[in-house]
Amino acid sequence: MSRNAVARGPAGAGERALAPDLARGFMLLFIALANTVWYLWTVPMGELGAHPAPESTLDSVTQFFTIMVVDGRSYPMFAFLFGYGMVQLAMRQEAAGASVKDVNALLRRRNLWLLAFGFFHALLLWFGDVLGAYGLAGLLLGWLFLRRKDTTLLVWASVFIGLLAALTAFSVVGMVLAPDGPSSGTGMDAMAASAAETSILGAALGRVIVWPLITVVQGLVALVVPTMILLAFWAARRRVLEEPGSHLPLLRWTAGLGIAIGWLGGLPNALAQVGVWEPNPTQASMLAMPHMLAGLFGGLGYVALIALIAHAIQGRGREPGVVLTAITATGKRSLSSYLAQSVLCAPILTAWGLGLAAYLTSWTMFLYAIGVWLITVVAAYLMERAGVRGPAEVLLRRLAYRHSTREPVPVGTVPPEGEDQERATP
Repeated sequence: MSRNAVARGPAGAGERALAPDLARGFMLLFIALANTVWYLWTVPMGELGAHPAPESTLDSVTQFFTIMVVDGRSYPMFAFLFGYGMVQLAMRQEAAGASVKDVNALLRRRNLWLLAFGFFHALLLWFGDVLGAYGLAGLLLGWLFLRRKDTTLLVWASVFIGLLAALTAFSVVGMVLAPDGPSSGTGMDAMAASAAETSILGAALGRVIVWPLITVVQGLVALVVPTMILLAFWAARRRVLEEPGSHLPLLRWTAGLGIAIGWLGGLPNALAQVGVWEPNPTQASMLAMPHMLAGLFGGLGYVALIALIAHAIQGRGREPGVVLTAITATGKRSLSSYLAQSVLCAPILTAWGLGLAAYLTSWTMFLYAIGVWLITVVAAYLMERAGVRGPAEVLLRRLAYRHSTREPVPVGTVPPEGEDQERATP
């Protein structure tokens, strides 16, 4: 085999680490909980985001939990896993004999196709697509930083965090000094208006119009995704998720501090949403930046916590049970599972579909989101038992590897989707 060809296909089962798949599979639940709120198209969104004013105690409880624990915390985590996978793919290809040039070309193709997946995801189903944001960030950061020194990665990640912290400080000062005034609106109703559109074509047009803005802002401008990807590049070189036992102090500190900051940073928004605290409209608009910075730390904390859980599970030396197998199977098929969530939501909940969201409130939508996640978990488990890959992963791999020489797969084996892939969920 030529050393200039891409020498490896997907990771075999023996090469896989439990932590990334377990993290992706579990956090897809958080993705469902965060995204389905945007389908409540019959009620106006609040000052703080997509959540409407609570109509009952159950609404208040579910909104409080979602804002503090879920919103803005899951997509940073997946950005970390996305960047981690880029390094794993590059290292595995080069170890098998592929040239740096060909590996870089493979990564570019995968990220470009991820952008294309994101465009069609937005066109057909979901305005809040993040595939495009990850693809764009992967293209730029892979080009600028994938081959850079560890020090460079950490310095730039620190610069980005510093910028976010400075903006957060200005926001906090602004909240203290902010005069009362009329609400100028959040602009989120306009972004999510496609769910209330009765025309399929009109809804598609609305989604496509906002998709480039979401892709650029979330993928680059907001700095959270680039920061997480740079930190993931550094961590992947040290095999932090593959070998958590060698990094226990780092993981414990990251889990403890990260989750604490993430939850405490979400507390003001949660209190304001349920009416315990009543900021004026100007103050409410300034809560976004502290919430976003806290979400970055929360995402890191979740990754570290799940790595610790995976280490404890593997330390027992027993075969994983059905539940663990099902969740990790979902993580192996995270791209397919993410897209399946939109298939199970958009045509059923929106006004251009069956319009079921008109009969739901925050707490019933919360239950619906859990149900959607459980359906994808069951489907992934059945595919795992049958040795079937995720269809979206298969398509992305075929498109990305179409010009490459691939290592043949032994007869009778179906290598699962692995950490070598760009994971495409927020």
